[in-house]
Amino acid sequence: MPKNLFGRSLIIMVAPVLLSQSILSFIFIDRHVELVTRRICYLVAGDIAYVVAELDMTPGGDNERTYRLARQTMQLDVNYKPGAELPAPGEVRFPILERVLRTELTRVVGLPVEIDTMSDPDEVRMSFDLGDGILNVIVPVKRITTSTNELLFFWMVGLAILLLTVAILFLRNQIRPIVRLTEAAEAFGKGQRADDFKPSGATEVRRAAAAFIAMRQRIERHLRQRTEMLAGISHDLRTPLTRMKLRLAMMGDGEDEDELAQEVNEVERMIEEFLAFARGQEGEQPDDVDIADLVEEVVEEANAGARGTPVETDMLGSLTVKLRRQAIKRCLTNLVDNAQRHAAAVKVSITASNRWIEIVVDDDGPGIPEKLREEAFRPFVRLNEARTPADGGVGLGLAIARDVARSHGGDIFLEPSPMGGLRARIRLPV
Repeated sequence: MPKNLFGRSLIIMVAPVLLSQSILSFIFIDRHVELVTRRICYLVAGDIAYVVAELDMTPGGDNERTYRLARQTMQLDVNYKPGAELPAPGEVRFPILERVLRTELTRVVGLPVEIDTMSDPDEVRMSFDLGDGILNVIVPVKRITTSTNELLFFWMVGLAILLLTVAILFLRNQIRPIVRLTEAAEAFGKGQRADDFKPSGATEVRRAAAAFIAMRQRIERHLRQRTEMLAGISHDLRTPLTRMKLRLAMMGDGEDEDELAQEVNEVERMIEEFLAFARGQEGEQPDDVDIADLVEEVVEEANAGARGTPVETDMLGSLTVKLRRQAIKRCLTNLVDNAQRHAAAVKVSITASNRWIEIVVDDDGPGIPEKLREEAFRPFVRLNEARTPADGGVGLGLAIARDVARSHGGDIFLEPSPMGGLRARIRLPV
């Protein structure tokens, strides 16, 4: 069965038409052809019987007048061959015609007969055994056939094709709004805008489209409210943090002051990362981005950073995808930074298929146990609680990376790496 709605709807429309046409052809046309052929053959057999009767009335006489009248008024070309014998049966070209014609000739004329339809495509030749010779009768094919069968078949098939063509055109117009709704939903799932989408089509499709637009507006409103609220929280928290940093600067140097300053800096960094996580990709519009160039840029910045862990690349050619460049860069930077923090070697590679582009970050570090991999994506979760804030982040790197990937219609997966450590695989739709 077809998987798409258009194919299935087309079968629902075509199957009854084909079934009804087949039944009509089998029952009506077959009976119609045989009935009309029988009546025509009966008339031809009657004419031939009349000619035979005329010949019997003047045995051995001049029958040219009878032959001429048969040719002029009955379309029968008649000739008599004394002493001849019936020809051998030949091949059959018109099974129904020959069967019905033989039946009617035997019933009406009452003489042994052989029928030849192969010698001439435009004629039917009949040979009758008169006892002392053979009476040959030639009849044009159009004299014992009818064109109504072809006309009926033409109109039946032609009308069916015409109606199906019109129905297919209307069906495509009905399915097109569903396709547009699907494309708009997919674009929204990839983080792209579809402002030109408008409800159209049947009432049910319009209701589904209106529900999608309302849902999209609620989600966008929720994201704006979240960003505005967190921006306000950030502003309110930065003010007392600034006052605390000012007082620490006035207190002078000391062990307690240094520890307090570190705590204040840690709180400030947590606020910045949390705001970045909550803000997501707000305000950035999708654009055509060369993934290979973006990965090269991230790798160059990572190699130029202070961590010192080398990052290798395994690239394909140019791969252009529509996405938010800065958001994907932040996502990839977080993964590479995590790998550099815990490993001695890092490798970034790209693979592509018809549906997906995958960016893979491999390292040779300690990795993450399988039961804790999903836990690692939770905000503010640090799997190594013993490490100090200076050694790592606040537990938002993977959460931000997954949020970015999912906002583009993709995802991030953590797996064992062939290098012995952890593999982070970013999957993005093409």
